[in-house]
Amino acid sequence: MKVLLVAGARPNFMKIAPLYRAAQVHENLECLIVHTGQHYDYAMSQTFFDDLELPEPAHFLEAGSGSHAEQTARVMVAFEKVCIKEEPDLVIVVGDVNSTLACSIVAKKLLIKVAHIEAGLRSFDLTMPEEINRMVTDSISDYFFVTESSGLENLLREGKSEEAVFLVGHVMIDNLLHQVEKLKECDTSAFAVAELKSKHPQYFFMTMHRPANVDDPETLNGIVDCLNRIAEDYPIFFPVHPRTAKMLKQFKIKLSDNISCFGPLGFRESLYLWRDAIAVLTDSGGLQEETTALGIPCLTLRENTERPITIELGTNILAGNQPEGIMKAYAQLSESFAVGEGSTGRRECKVPKWDGRAAERIWQILLP
Repeated sequence: MKVLLVAGARPNFMKIAPLYRAAQVHENLECLIVHTGQHYDYAMSQTFFDDLELPEPAHFLEAGSGSHAEQTARVMVAFEKVCIKEEPDLVIVVGDVNSTLACSIVAKKLLIKVAHIEAGLRSFDLTMPEEINRMVTDSISDYFFVTESSGLENLLREGKSEEAVFLVGHVMIDNLLHQVEKLKECDTSAFAVAELKSKHPQYFFMTMHRPANVDDPETLNGIVDCLNRIAEDYPIFFPVHPRTAKMLKQFKIKLSDNISCFGPLGFRESLYLWRDAIAVLTDSGGLQEETTALGIPCLTLRENTERPITIELGTNILAGNQPEGIMKAYAQLSESFAVGEGSTGRRECKVPKWDGRAAERIWQILLP
């Protein structure tokens, strides 16, 4: 059986790594990585391949950046050539980026079966490009691998066959648990951020990249005002996404000196920081789940989330992107997790099947 594993953006790499590793024990399975190049510079992808113990991709499509239409079109044209050359039995797409949408459409038009990892998640917010990508991909996939019960409910409500929908756990959590163990073997003193961490035993970790948060000067300025106020209580470590860095500079918005900014980090170095943070501030989807898996408090700078299990378990608080909501959520975070009172704020992960074995379950289902 020949399978193409598609990755295009940072979260995709984390999700395909466990699938690739688990594939190696199956003799009759040929698993080829297709890197669409949606995030194409070294800091945003090659570092991740190194950290995640993935080989060089079999195909690199060099899609690059551009509008959603331009990027999706470039991926489709290039991926069609790969499919015609390789003649795979199955294409596996993960997550909700443009590459996920593009490659699933191409595969289906070539009569190749598609499996969607992380299927069924819904924010019910059609202003988010990711929501459209999720919905379209799920409308044409053959196999739906679900991370949490809400995904199962959404897909069945949308009319998907019960025989095609599988609650398997989460490959991103597979990767996370694997990397937590790998980190124990690392010389973390060699990390560029090691000295910074040693100087600040208590800190917040921050990521932010979504257009709704960074592209509007008033919104971004309001968020930064809140960050600067929070930084008066605790230093914030902020690996700045290129898009965010561009907008901060363009709008001439200044961050507090108590916010330590640096470029994008490899997965392992990022984990080294956020796993020991008092709490995480983010607008990422994946980080909401990863913090939940390790029981770390998370404050999400969005009005909604397609990962409702993180809210239900109480590890994640939706703050929105307006100052009043952010500061209210910060107060709630401080109260709920006893932040500032010497408590670690950690909670046990209680999500079914988030046990590091999702990739094994997926291959058991897919292989004859």
